[in-house]
Amino acid sequence: MNRLAGKAIIVTGSSTGIGKAIALRCLQEGGSVLIHGLEQELTQETYREFCDLFSSHNVSMLVQDLATPDCADKILQHALSAFGKLDCVVNNAAFVAASNLQSTDAAFFLKMLSINSLAPFLLIKAALSHLSQTKGCVLNIGSVNAYCGEPNLLAYSISKGALMTMSRNLGDTLFRENGVRVNQINPGWVLTENETKRKEEHGLPPNWFQDLPKVYAPSGRIIKPAEIAAAAAYWLSDECGPISGQVVDLEQHPFIGRNPPKDKSTI
Repeated sequence: MNRLAGKAIIVTGSSTGIGKAIALRCLQEGGSVLIHGLEQELTQETYREFCDLFSSHNVSMLVQDLATPDCADKILQHALSAFGKLDCVVNNAAFVAASNLQSTDAAFFLKMLSINSLAPFLLIKAALSHLSQTKGCVLNIGSVNAYCGEPNLLAYSISKGALMTMSRNLGDTLFRENGVRVNQINPGWVLTENETKRKEEHGLPPNWFQDLPKVYAPSGRIIKPAEIAAAAAYWLSDECGPISGQVVDLEQHPFIGRNPPKDKSTI
């Protein structure tokens, strides 16, 4: 399928994980994509990989820290220089780190909000006039932790809750005033490279994901990044019509109102 043919798309945090899978799916669907990352080597590796698979005219890359004050403008201008227009923004990049009330200080909290909430806001604001011209869209990648969060993901969960509120608010106002759709995907537990590393750092064996408690993974496995990307392609395409201001949770069990588990296993 070529549901994104001719569309110019920014995907932040697309050198690895869910962002990389979304960028790949966008290219497979005929779009042109700006690959963005924080690490030079990883971003270049992804860029070269995609250029081997697709026309280099459809792929560009930028290494930029979202916490820098002028990051949004640099990302936007790079995309416009590469593709001449902008149709879609995917705010995927995120700072993920454990914290609770005792371990979260002001500097850490502000860094979390700056990257996970403020940076997407600033990129939307910078890109709005160009998205208005193409009647484009924004897709924010949040987390099911936005609803409450795990005990040791306090600051991260708050930042994703702020992102979700922004998606609903702008999904209404920007669509009515500018014709720009804004929606959000909240992934559940996804088997990314970083998630694999985090669990190993917590003391789990390298193959921890092959034997998961059914309470956390009823299917026997957790979600693949490509499965999140498949959903993203729908929201970025014209196929979803006038739908805006919506948040969809992508998890294999109801995250809110789930029946108490009989299995007390933890991971």
